Amino acid sequence: MTDEAPPHTQAAPYGTPDVPRVAVRGEARLEVDPETARISVTVSARGKDRRAALDDLTRRNAWLLDLAKSYGPSVENIETGTFSVTPEPAQHGRGERIRAYHGRVHTTLVLNDFTALGELITRIADLDMTRISGPWWSLRPDSPAHGEARRQAVREAVQRAREYADALGARLSALVELADLGAENTAPAPGMPAAPGSFRARAAYGGSEAEAPAALDLEPQRQTVYAQVNARFTMTPPKL
Repeated sequence: MTDEAPPHTQAAPYGTPDVPRVAVRGEARLEVDPETARISVTVSARGKDRRAALDDLTRRNAWLLDLAKSYGPSVENIETGTFSVTPEPAQHGRGERIRAYHGRVHTTLVLNDFTALGELITRIADLDMTRISGPWWSLRPDSPAHGEARRQAVREAVQRAREYADALGARLSALVELADLGAENTAPAPGMPAAPGSFRARAAYGGSEAEAPAALDLEPQRQTVYAQVNARFTMTPPKL
């Protein structure tokens, strides 16, 4: 005689009259102040020979980095991106005659002090052969705002499910499933806002230091944080 294991029982993936299910979506949208601002700076130089262009570019780039570092922890990240020195061919004449050389260095700065940001932007924009774009406002990936939005979305899902159950004279009995919308291959979260315009530099590097330009008055762009969850619950039999 052999002992047979009892058949495995598994809850049905759908509701039954004795154990009905309710599926809801919880959503949350928060408007919060940004935590960081990113600006993009491109320093340029032009010279009749490659060495002159490279020397000017090196000097201007060093000046920019020293300026950014002088703001201490207000500038929390400095990243040098692309670097290029490009020959400009002469428009007339034969052969490989070069009219000039153009050099560029791209740098990204991330700031967490928006008062310092307004001052730094104007000081950079006052430099010769320099292009500055931004700011782009954002939250950090680990910002508490993301967690708060998720908690609010879950609370809304529970409240909505309770209201459905209450309308049937029932009550919630158990949570069956809680899932991010992204985990179910649904529509992605709304995209980031479009980038703002750019500022162009006017004055020259080096020489005697002129009066610093007035700091730009900035209004940080509020950030929208979204959270959406799908939740499924079981509930007691309704009183129909």
